[in-house]
Amino acid sequence: MIVLSGGTGTPKLLQGFRRIIPDEEITVIVNTAEDIIVSSSFVSPDVDTILYLFSGALDFSKWWGIKNDTFHTNNALKKMGINEKLMLGDADRATCIFRQELIQKGLCLTEATLSLSCALGIKAKILPMCNEKVDTMIKTPEGVLHYQDFWVGARGTPEVLDVEIKGIRKAKPTKEVLDALEYEDNVIIGPSNPITSIGPILALKGINEILKTKKVIAVSPIIGDSPVSGPAGKLMSAKGYPVSSNGVARCYGDILDIMVIDDRDTANESDIGVRTVRFDTIMTSVEKSESLARNILELFRDIR
Repeated sequence: MIVLSGGTGTPKLLQGFRRIIPDEEITVIVNTAEDIIVSSSFVSPDVDTILYLFSGALDFSKWWGIKNDTFHTNNALKKMGINEKLMLGDADRATCIFRQELIQKGLCLTEATLSLSCALGIKAKILPMCNEKVDTMIKTPEGVLHYQDFWVGARGTPEVLDVEIKGIRKAKPTKEVLDALEYEDNVIIGPSNPITSIGPILALKGINEILKTKKVIAVSPIIGDSPVSGPAGKLMSAKGYPVSSNGVARCYGDILDIMVIDDRDTANESDIGVRTVRFDTIMTSVEKSESLARNILELFRDIR
């Protein structure tokens, strides 16, 4: 099974899948357009969330970082006048230093991620979407901001005029990503931000064409006209999509076989334009995540 992931929604779904599928049968293709250098360390936030999920280290109270982490280095830097863009815990920082060291030695991001997976005892295959540097840039009335400056630094408050994935035209899916897609027919697009988490993966050269040959189920991160979490609504509006499950389906286009929406969503199938199935998608417990995961797996049996 392949899952396209970014943000916090998809890791919650993966938590459910892990209760019914062995980790070694799960491949996660992860957004890297929010990667950033912090104090000379390579931070790959979406990748790291997945690494920590599968290694058992994830802080489930925040859905990022490492549980019970300390912040001595971050606090010491603040006292010296250095305010980091992201608040890295000490153990979290070790992951980023490990990654940076390997990349400085000539390894690509995929090789560094696979080495991290091995070091953390992870059996699932966690794959960055590409090895090239790409950056999600948010155009605001005050100027263009990197996604981390927009979401973390400015807390997502600026008006969004446009979203650009800088460097995406030169980026390409890795051999590992292409090999995984060739081997596996079932693909799940998790309930992450369709513009900045899933959008960069789909924007890679050739990915949409490959996905049209697969069985693809997407889980909407929108209920009614509101995102479950994060700035998805503001970003979708900036790109001209309605803030609705219909808008999510339009983002993904003709690669979808089924769209999963929440029981409480007011959207109807004729508006969405693709087969629509309703489940409880608010994963407030691991049991609810597991139930949603089981329901999704059942849906694949109905796709020819």
